[in-house]
Amino acid sequence: MAKNQTKPLAPGKLREDAKVLEAIQGLSDYNPSKTEFASDKLTAADTSVTTTTTANTQAEDALKTARDAMVAAHWTRHNLILGAKQQVVAQYGDDSEQAAAVGLKKKSERAQPKRKAAVPAMKKAA
Repeated sequence: MAKNQTKPLAPGKLREDAKVLEAIQGLSDYNPSKTEFASDKLTAADTSVTTTTTANTQAEDALKTARDAMVAAHWTRHNLILGAKQQVVAQYGDDSEQAAAVGLKKKSERAQPKRKAAVPAMKKAA
């Protein structure tokens, strides 16, 4: 028995287990001394694996669908907010308090462009 049974099994071990189960099911005279390892118990465990794997796959697909819907909703809201900001500027002007209230910089608060200082020409060495 494994020590840490909270971690998923490696895919190779899962394939190996499926092959062993198939081989045991092919044994017509399989009759273990411990009834907990009987063929019907192995088949029930295999059915449980199939059922839970299917449920997990469906849950992952539902999560991906929900995540995609969430991302689409975020982008829809973001694009509407950007458009609303433009409408605030169109209605109130780009130097208004309302524009500042929606997170835009007022035109009067923007930094004015500065002239670059002229770089003196290099003197030639004689």
